[in-house]
Amino acid sequence: MSYQVLARKWRPRSFREMVGQTHVLRALINALDNQRLHHAYLFTGTRGVGKTTIARIIAKCLNCETGISSTPCGQCSVCREIDEGRFVDLIEVDAASRTKVEDTRELLDNVQYAPTRGRFKVYLIDEVHMLSSHSFNALLKTLEEPPPHVKFLLATTDPQKLPVTILSRCLQFALKNMPPERVVEHLAHVLGQEQIPFDEDALWLLGRAADGSMRDAMSLTDQAIAFGDGKVSAADVRSMLGTLDHGQVYEILEALLDADARALLDAIRQLAAQGPDWGGVLAEMLNVLHRVAIAQLLPDAVDNGQGDREPVLALAQALPAEDVQFYYQMGLVGRRDLPLAPDPRSGFEMVMLRMLAFRPADSTAAPRTPLKLSGISPATPDSPARPVASTQPEREPARLASVQPLRDSQPEPEPEPATPSADTPPAAVATGGEVVEKIDLPWHEPPVSAPVAAERPLEPVIAADHQASVVLVEEPDDEEPPLTDEDYFQVETQAEAYLDAFQEERLDPDVQAEPALAAQPASGLAAEWIALLSQLGLGGLTGSIAANCTLAAVDGDHWLLHLDPDHSALFNATQQRRIGEALNGYHGRSLQLDIQLVKPQQETPAQAAARKRLERQRSAEASIQGDPLVQQLMTQFSAVIREGTIEPIEHIEP
Repeated sequence: MSYQVLARKWRPRSFREMVGQTHVLRALINALDNQRLHHAYLFTGTRGVGKTTIARIIAKCLNCETGISSTPCGQCSVCREIDEGRFVDLIEVDAASRTKVEDTRELLDNVQYAPTRGRFKVYLIDEVHMLSSHSFNALLKTLEEPPPHVKFLLATTDPQKLPVTILSRCLQFALKNMPPERVVEHLAHVLGQEQIPFDEDALWLLGRAADGSMRDAMSLTDQAIAFGDGKVSAADVRSMLGTLDHGQVYEILEALLDADARALLDAIRQLAAQGPDWGGVLAEMLNVLHRVAIAQLLPDAVDNGQGDREPVLALAQALPAEDVQFYYQMGLVGRRDLPLAPDPRSGFEMVMLRMLAFRPADSTAAPRTPLKLSGISPATPDSPARPVASTQPEREPARLASVQPLRDSQPEPEPEPATPSADTPPAAVATGGEVVEKIDLPWHEPPVSAPVAAERPLEPVIAADHQASVVLVEEPDDEEPPLTDEDYFQVETQAEAYLDAFQEERLDPDVQAEPALAAQPASGLAAEWIALLSQLGLGGLTGSIAANCTLAAVDGDHWLLHLDPDHSALFNATQQRRIGEALNGYHGRSLQLDIQLVKPQQETPAQAAARKRLERQRSAEASIQGDPLVQQLMTQFSAVIREGTIEPIEHIEP
């Protein structure tokens, strides 16, 4: 006797033997038991989910000799003939091979004749979406009003290609893909009945490889039985499918968890012996990390769809949540960049090494090998910088200003003021013996003819935790140097309180880059700072920091600036030093500068510039709207002024 493949041998012959598709079976069973039968049914779904099988069972239910019901006997001649594929009143049509309109017309010519043996003549048209448009048109009328002894059962894997006129004439049932759990359960039952030994892990591999198709799962099982010489083992199935061992993925993740570079490279070396698809390996890792993230958020939501629920839960408890998110994001980027690597294995190794080297710094399991810290780190004080006279003949490399409390600082020797030469351009400022070109910034306004009382005696300045003793130094050029770890310092408690107070404002998406106008206009020292800033020649990021400061107090050579915390994200010791150098160059002596993160109570230079721009804009709009010609156009021709199209004309001095 010839061998019958498992997919045909174990094809369901009744609704009770069907696996899954409960939502479809319930409607069909109720309709058959209550005799509420439609004349046309459409079954949709991917390959191997039971479309044709359900259609054949319906044909048996309609024509069984015991009567119309959802439980055909399976023993009568009609049931046996349908199971054997030789029932004369069940006409199965492969629409993929009979697409012409002539084939459809020939099929419909016999619709009017009564069935030969059964109660109904059943037309089962498989892959109906392959019919031509003329064939669909020829089928429309008959499909809408067939004779009472005719039933149409249509099946397709691509319902989007069906005309709406066909869809509206049928009852539609969408069959779902088979989940791996259901496939594994059914395979275990079949192999148990066939008395074939198997490993449960092998069934999970087959269930995932089937990709939702029960027929594919049965065919792969047949292949696995032949490959394993009568048994189904995980090693044989893995070798047959060329799939990755999930255990090796967990070995890589455990090596990352332990920050063990040797174990990580050993796991990759063992993996390379199988010649895997490295992009597929990364995809498997991302899949595992996704399940781990779900397990950390909601453990009950983790299913056993891949047969690894317990390892996922264990990894979720051991791996910090921030590491999971970091590894997942880095794996996504690495998978995208993998084709750019010299070879796939080296690209995969680099992704793993990046995961190992750049894990979050506050992770509970730090790498065993000390790694170089990256990003922002707490600064350590430099050695005290010595003052450099403005007349120094030789150029020295720029150095950072030392950070020390004001009360502990010692007075620095005053450098000799720089004397501008006759050739010095007017738009330049002497800084440390060099001529620095003044750059006009958006907030620069024409100088205000107001005296600058830089040494106005005020109340003593209260020293903060971080003060800067600014000395006059030379810079190799006017470019911003690269920032170092020492450029950053931790924000003080006082500043953190202000940042918390204004956090909601900063997170508001409606907040624009334009600085908010101050509650009070500038006066006294604040107004003097606005006039002074335009003469310091600060540009770039340093100029932006200075423009969002206000002068709070001056006590001899001790200056206190308040910086708006909303604009302090990029503030560091380098910016403070540059502002101090500009003040030293302007006044011709060494000053001690302190910049604190405090919300200014009066206008900063940036806010003053913004207020003036707003005033000019409003004046320009009022001028246009009050122009007689514009008013005439609006009155006679219903003209409107488009919002945002009026711009003030900047005054250009002769």
